[in-house]
Amino acid sequence: MKMFSKALIGTLMLATTLPVAAVPAFAQSRGEVNRSERDLTREQRQLQRERQQLQDARRFGDRRDVREERRDVREQRRDVQEARQDYRQDLRDYRQYRGTNRQAFRGQAFNANFRYQQFRPGVRIQPSYFGQRYVVNNYRNYRLPNPGARQVWVRHYNDMLLVNQRNGTVIRVIPNFYW
Repeated sequence: MKMFSKALIGTLMLATTLPVAAVPAFAQSRGEVNRSERDLTREQRQLQRERQQLQDARRFGDRRDVREERRDVREQRRDVQEARQDYRQDLRDYRQYRGTNRQAFRGQAFNANFRYQQFRPGVRIQPSYFGQRYVVNNYRNYRLPNPGARQVWVRHYNDMLLVNQRNGTVIRVIPNFYW
């Protein structure tokens, strides 16, 4: 019994001192990538505004105004660069997750009574395309963002569509979602 308890204590001590094998934690969902993309767009718009203010300062202001506006433009460029880096990293993380978890994105054979058609956001589709048979209820397993009110994720062959159920408008398309 003493030998067993010593072995158990030794194992526990070893387990607490050795680092745990690093399992990559992919916290990036598609929604986080989209938020990062929106942040990048917001930063780029702000940079445009700063550049416009610099032009106005050059036209109508004195040296001090121009100097301040140049400083603002430089800071905004740095912010845009950081936002781009964040977006790229988020996208890399999401793609890495998809690549390492291929089984999660392997869909069953898709049988439909209509031919494949590539959809774009803003297009209205018939209710037969987003019937209950094609609705994806386990969107969280695929790390898709939550659909809004009266919106559903729909599988159309290997594509994933976010559709407004009320009027059939395609809001978002993720092509080649399934392998």
